[in-house]
Amino acid sequence: MGALRTRMEGDMIVRGMAARTQEAYLGAVARLAQFYRRSPAEITAREVQAYLLHLIQERKLSWSTCNIAANGFRFLYHVTLGQERTQFGIPAAKQSQRLPEILSQQEVQRLLGATGNRKHRALLMTTYAAGLRVSEVVALQLTDLDAARGSLRIQQGKGAKDRYSLLSPRLLDELRAYWREYRPVRWLFPARGAPKPLDVSSAQKLYYAAKQRAGITKQGGIHALRHAFATHLLEAGTDLHTIQRLLGHGHISSTMRYLHLARPTLMAQGSPLDLLELTEGAARA
Repeated sequence: MGALRTRMEGDMIVRGMAARTQEAYLGAVARLAQFYRRSPAEITAREVQAYLLHLIQERKLSWSTCNIAANGFRFLYHVTLGQERTQFGIPAAKQSQRLPEILSQQEVQRLLGATGNRKHRALLMTTYAAGLRVSEVVALQLTDLDAARGSLRIQQGKGAKDRYSLLSPRLLDELRAYWREYRPVRWLFPARGAPKPLDVSSAQKLYYAAKQRAGITKQGGIHALRHAFATHLLEAGTDLHTIQRLLGHGHISSTMRYLHLARPTLMAQGSPLDLLELTEGAARA
């Protein structure tokens, strides 16, 4: 699908779609073409729907994987090929109600103290101190740090939007000590021996290594530091709209989930058991 792939890729670039989204859509379309052994331009909407059913019923792929494939097919046929809109349907997913396990301030402190070297410590500290996604922290450049204003610029975060977050004095001191030791030139956290930023998977691995050394058993990867940032700010009295801007959430509803995670919100009223007047005699009776 060489020429068609180039067209589809160009259509996604023009619309400012993230590189990972482009890769996912192109991969889904390539697998569709391989399944039918024909160009996607020759595959009918009914065949696409049958392929999605195959992914769900026979391949047993997750709802999210099938949904990404369906979105990729919609883009190909509606945008690149200009065909009339066909809604490739997949069953609605059951919404998970699981909440992330939040690291306490003491656990974050143990984690940072358990890092293997100053570079790893600086990366994890920056992730927590500014509430960054892992893709954002590895993409930071030295020019994104503004010591005078105490701000840190995140370029083209999720949704292709720029924003500013916190550059605390303590983080700035840590980054200066890190710079004196490692002397990064462009990227704040460059890959070893290469003029490019550290890979996301490498950042995840160093987080898991630090978590293991710190004896922390709570689930979740490096994104847990972003959750902890938001929750700890909320517990300290920071208002939701400020946290929304720092996290780069497009909708306040995304930030409101932290109301369910902040300890003062959950625990302020105490248990109704504490309102009862029980006596030892009544307990023995």
